[in-house]
Amino acid sequence: MKLSEIKEILPTLNNVEFQLENGDLVPEHFHVTEVGTVTKNFIDCGGMVRSEKTVNFQLWNADDFEHRLKPAKLLGIIRLSEEKLGIEDHQIEVEYQNTTIGRFDLEFNGKNFVLKNKTTACLAQDACGIPPEKQKVKLSDLSPDQASSCTPGSGCC
Repeated sequence: MKLSEIKEILPTLNNVEFQLENGDLVPEHFHVTEVGTVTKNFIDCGGMVRSEKTVNFQLWNADDFEHRLKPAKLLGIIRLSEEKLGIEDHQIEVEYQNTTIGRFDLEFNGKNFVLKNKTTACLAQDACGIPPEKQKVKLSDLSPDQASSCTPGSGCC
């Protein structure tokens, strides 16, 4: 989800709720303690220089169990970060501590913002010698070409 998308969704909500991909809800007394831009400059294993920018939200649970972040408040934090930090419209990555600090992609399911598990991948598979995934074909889907197929008694074998 990009920053522009969450800015469109927030005014339509009564409450801001986050949930993990497994359905567990982030406690409703969470805080958004940081909104910023993270720039990652790196070299992949094939030697290609790469750069990524994301908008980072950090969620944190405190002991103030009556705290509730309202959509207008979060929208205000986002607008302030755009004004003061020059944050641009990039994909949002959410940082949240469950058993350890995790980084999540963000989606919206119509009610809650869903923290989607991220996975790693090799960006230079050709340089690593990782073969491309073979296309799987069912033998039953193959139709023999009558002109190039051998039939019993045809003398082609």
